[in-house]
Amino acid sequence: MMKLPLLGFLGALICLAVACSATMYIVGDTSGWDISSDLDSWESGKRFVVGDVLMFQYSSSSNSVCQLTEAEYEKCDTSNALLRSTSGNTTFTLNKPGEMYFACCSRLYCLGGMKVHVHVEPNSTAAPIGAPIAAPGPTSSGLLPRTSKNNNPTLTSSSAFSNVACAPLVFLLGFLGYSILNSMF
Repeated sequence: MMKLPLLGFLGALICLAVACSATMYIVGDTSGWDISSDLDSWESGKRFVVGDVLMFQYSSSSNSVCQLTEAEYEKCDTSNALLRSTSGNTTFTLNKPGEMYFACCSRLYCLGGMKVHVHVEPNSTAAPIGAPIAAPGPTSSGLLPRTSKNNNPTLTSSSAFSNVACAPLVFLLGFLGYSILNSMF
């Protein structure tokens, strides 16, 4: 009977670890989110699944990113964007299968090709993760690749943008599970 809680805990820990294994894509790679980036080539050949994250790195003084509907995307109409950010580093979690559309909030830049459309496939190994998030920029430890952008990103606080940290959750769940199971035996 004592093995049932242990199996349940291990199952929950494995599910959380799998859900935290999303791929983070830096839009435009080392060129970042910029009018000079070849975004068609960047998107080509990539497979996006639910739970993956798109990171837009850009100069907040001259660029921005909007999430749009298909009709808005085709016309570069950002006046009623679903989401809009000017923080310099913006991430969007791909939280459901289907089509997602992003463009620079400047209509001229969008018309110049600063826009990207991604097809998001279902991910049978991970549950949907939630709303788009804003993430911290590159650090001196090199956790994120450097771009040619020279900006000082800030976090945007709202219900649409929040930080996600899976590793601490896995650690905390592991520690709590160990403590509980250790007290049972």
